[in-house]
Amino acid sequence: MLKQNTLKGSFSLFGKGLHTGLNLTVTFNPAPENTGYKIQRIDVEGQPVIDAVAENVVDTQRGTVLEGKGVRVSTVEHGLAALYALGVDNCLIQVNGPEFPILDGSAFMYVEKIQEVGLQEQNAPKDIYIIRNKIEVKDEESGSCITILPDEEFSLTAMCSFNSKFINSQFATLDKIDDFAKEISPARTFVFVRDIEPLLKANLIKGGDLDNAIVIYEKETTQERLNELADFLQVKRMDATKLGYIQHKPLVWENECTRHKLLDIIGDMALIGKPIKGRIIATRPGHTINNKFARQMRREIRKHEIQAPIYDCNEKPIMDVNRIRELLPHRYPMQLVDKVIAIGATSIVGVKNITSNEAFFMGHFPQEPVMPGVLQVEAMAQCGGLLVLNTVEEPERWSTYFMKIDGVKFRQKVVPGDTLLFRVEMISPLRHGIASMKGYAFVGEQVVSEATFTAQIVKNK
Repeated sequence: MLKQNTLKGSFSLFGKGLHTGLNLTVTFNPAPENTGYKIQRIDVEGQPVIDAVAENVVDTQRGTVLEGKGVRVSTVEHGLAALYALGVDNCLIQVNGPEFPILDGSAFMYVEKIQEVGLQEQNAPKDIYIIRNKIEVKDEESGSCITILPDEEFSLTAMCSFNSKFINSQFATLDKIDDFAKEISPARTFVFVRDIEPLLKANLIKGGDLDNAIVIYEKETTQERLNELADFLQVKRMDATKLGYIQHKPLVWENECTRHKLLDIIGDMALIGKPIKGRIIATRPGHTINNKFARQMRREIRKHEIQAPIYDCNEKPIMDVNRIRELLPHRYPMQLVDKVIAIGATSIVGVKNITSNEAFFMGHFPQEPVMPGVLQVEAMAQCGGLLVLNTVEEPERWSTYFMKIDGVKFRQKVVPGDTLLFRVEMISPLRHGIASMKGYAFVGEQVVSEATFTAQIVKNK
């Protein structure tokens, strides 16, 4: 089971804000398990903390802007993308102004610093949300669309159309998140010359220059207007008849602009609050559609907060019925686990096929056969017993007994023909033969019952 990570230490980065032009410092700090990403405005009285989640996004005009407790922080996407891609689950980010510094317009400096300080593994399990079905969000007006499909990894493809003769259609892909540092993080933000004037009128990009953005001059304008923009950017005046890219450093890749779109998508997906396993396909992406998609994903996660284990009936079990009988003393009609399909140091997944021939259906109930809830809890406990007894010598000489059951919930009926999947996890280390566990029972994608229980394993005399 993968564990959550935080930073081994703190690091700071310094620079000017893209939109405010202010000199800013942002500091990334380790954070406790299950913290997620939080951003603290240390320049404001009370030093309020904003939860970095999709619902707190209030503006997506030229970047992602978060608001909470009466304060805002903008241009957060590059830093969050680096945290997400490098596997940092918990981080407190402190900033002394209303935005993160733009740095060189990419996520590369964040990546360098994270790699420099390293990651610290934590005890809590990493809660990955696995995409089981296609999810899609569209914006009919802009033609933007983001689709996510089931996949073995987190991967992305972006297809962009820039409505420009000079730079028209591009695509970029990231098949493995491990390639982010090298293939995506150096991609810089970009802007078209035609967009600079409106941004200036909107009181934005006060800190923009050719060290932190790629400027694309793709539609001829007057020499006078181009001179004004060159003076603003503090660069040498250019010939208005010559189109092309304007930057101090050459393009890293021909499709650097679309790679930067992938970077932005990852930064906005960080606001979902959980790592995702699935493939994102984005057409004409931007912060607005990214945020709509992130919000939709958070709604999906709330509907399926506890995900069923993946079960392929064609795969060979980890434990078959014969191995189970070697570990457990239970026999008909009380052996309630048919096979084990996954087992780790602290968790186990078991299967029980419910047939109409179960002994308990004779009296529960003859006209409406329903599996008793107490037996569902018993089956969870048997899975927990298998988890523990699999680690001891001579397991046949041990028995497992309930000591306490808490938080029992039954959500829907279990009937003949159902296949029950049990996922049981240790919630504290085994001490003095006593184990505390959390168990869930699923039929399909639905949780049908759950319980927290404490059991003791005792060596038979």
